[in-house]
Amino acid sequence: MGLDPRTPVIVGVAQVTDRVQDPTMARTAVELMIDACRSAGIDAAGCGTAVRVDMLAVVGGIWSYRDPGRQVADALGASNATTLLTGLSGTSPQRLLAHLAELVADGRIDAALMTGGEVFRSRHRARRFAVEVRRDVDEALTPAERFEGGLEMATPHEESRGLVEPGVFYPIAESAIRHDRGETVDQHRRRVGALWARFNEVACANPHAATHTPMDAEAITTPSGTNRMVAAPYTRAMMANNNVDQASAVLLTSVARAQTLGVPRDRWVFPHVATRADDPGSPSVRTHLHRSPGARVSGTSALAAARLHLDEVGHLDLYACFPASVQVCATELGLDADTETRPLTANGGLTFAGGPHSNSVGQSLAALVGRLREAPGTGLLYANGGYLGKHAFGIYGTEPPAAPFHSIDGADTMAEQSADGMTRQPDPGFAGTAIIDGYTVRHDRNGLPTEALIASLSPAGARVWGGTTDRGTLDALLADDLVGQSCELDLTGQVAI
Repeated sequence: MGLDPRTPVIVGVAQVTDRVQDPTMARTAVELMIDACRSAGIDAAGCGTAVRVDMLAVVGGIWSYRDPGRQVADALGASNATTLLTGLSGTSPQRLLAHLAELVADGRIDAALMTGGEVFRSRHRARRFAVEVRRDVDEALTPAERFEGGLEMATPHEESRGLVEPGVFYPIAESAIRHDRGETVDQHRRRVGALWARFNEVACANPHAATHTPMDAEAITTPSGTNRMVAAPYTRAMMANNNVDQASAVLLTSVARAQTLGVPRDRWVFPHVATRADDPGSPSVRTHLHRSPGARVSGTSALAAARLHLDEVGHLDLYACFPASVQVCATELGLDADTETRPLTANGGLTFAGGPHSNSVGQSLAALVGRLREAPGTGLLYANGGYLGKHAFGIYGTEPPAAPFHSIDGADTMAEQSADGMTRQPDPGFAGTAIIDGYTVRHDRNGLPTEALIASLSPAGARVWGGTTDRGTLDALLADDLVGQSCELDLTGQVAI
């Protein structure tokens, strides 16, 4: 039986990375996206491909464009294309690609471009040198149609206690991983350093990576003048790096359109299945800091729907904002990240390859398509958003899927688990004796410890948050694994150990 002409297929991908030293000469985010879209068209079948799209969808960014898809489409000569814009989330590229694939499979569109990009690096340099940069926001445009909204992350109470950014939460999750594995501080440091060194190795071979400096496990985990401790146990070389000027584009068509365009068959990569599931946005509500039912539900359902065992997947790309996200995902998939011989990333992850905020998975997907073309088979892509709160998986392959492409929403399964008591009840007003559940010690730009953020469990099992600036306590937290030990929390959130 022949291939269904409505089958969605990726026929073109591209990445763009600028390293301009003079910020006044830097391109804008829209210009990077235009370049990426044109390059994706060339990657597929020539310069004319990009103007034949029905939809131009953009991953939302930290910029003020009202309808960036319209600006990109007009520049490409695709003014008849409709546009779409996502909210901010690390899951946005995978979930958006799944949406576009559904539109193609349902016959509502024949071709779409997905793009996204940021120019943090040049904007940062402009502020540093106090110079103006060129801007190209079209204020006259009507805001684009939105696909999905913003992220639900910490509650106001959690933020008031210091849970204010991913660079604080993920080190806390890392300490919970360490404790669950029964590791000493040094054992954990060496193991995670070895894991992250493998990401560095991939990035060093990636021409689009932000850094090509080789780093072994010791260099990654040991604080130095160029690699200060940021939030223990993470040094700078273990943190997400958004200081990039990067963009990517993916050209998705129906099989019928791909054939009409004459895209060579060896350029085709098929989306097989896409899944999604969300944990509670607030970390206080979750049962464990080092586990993710959402990742487990969405990951296992993706493999089951694709009729694959994880061992049969040739290529992996696990969302790598911080080491904790990789380890949690691997655990939920039943994968031993420390002994796995397959690369766990297609591009090197957010530390070394760099990540243009919400579009970091857009870069990963473009890299994964390249890997599949070089070594045909199947690939698994994992996207994560918020504080390990949102999850999305995609299975891709060089052969058509065994069943028509479809998306699976794990919301009902997650609701059932919540109803079965798989969550905690917050207790913001708690004070008294609690058990430490996870923590990090933040450091200043000189590498000196300044404050701790501590998650603990009350006698009733509520997760409560607090902290301390006491230097003796900070030193104790850094020296040993104190997860599981008791602490005293007062009404203002001050912790004594």
